[in-house]
Amino acid sequence: MEFLQITSHDDYRVEQIFNSYSTTFPEDERREWSQFIKLFDHPNVKIISVLNDTENVGYLILWELKNYVFVEHFEVFAEFRNQKLGSHITDYLFKNYPRIILEIEPEHLNEDAKRRFSFYQRNGFNLIDETYVQPSYGEGKKSLPLWLLTNYSPENLKEVKDEIYDIVYH
Repeated sequence: MEFLQITSHDDYRVEQIFNSYSTTFPEDERREWSQFIKLFDHPNVKIISVLNDTENVGYLILWELKNYVFVEHFEVFAEFRNQKLGSHITDYLFKNYPRIILEIEPEHLNEDAKRRFSFYQRNGFNLIDETYVQPSYGEGKKSLPLWLLTNYSPENLKEVKDEIYDIVYH
């Protein structure tokens, strides 16, 4: 597997990533196109294309914050799911980032959410906050109750959440 940072919204993979992102994530859990392309100019953001045998199979949207990396979005494209690629991607994350935080839908929401939570638990993540609220991505979008997961124990959860709110959702 290869993990290649995409540095421009003009990259040929961006359209495929955005199209999948737009259909996979509910409207309230994602950015509009104009917001999405601004990510490429943000110094804390890395958008990484995941390749398997030279084929683009998914992506990561990472925020390098003060003491950890925040995984805003992580997706294996639908046609490549159930091939253990997600576990290879989490292995990459663990090897490259000792402190990782991500948000997911609560497991009681539906079967997909339950399956996702189980996946992250199997791959070394622990639930640290069931009261987290993802801020709205903008006008007409709702804030959402989500769960925060990590692969470590943050010393100050309030500080972590404030940094996510101030930088990722600002």
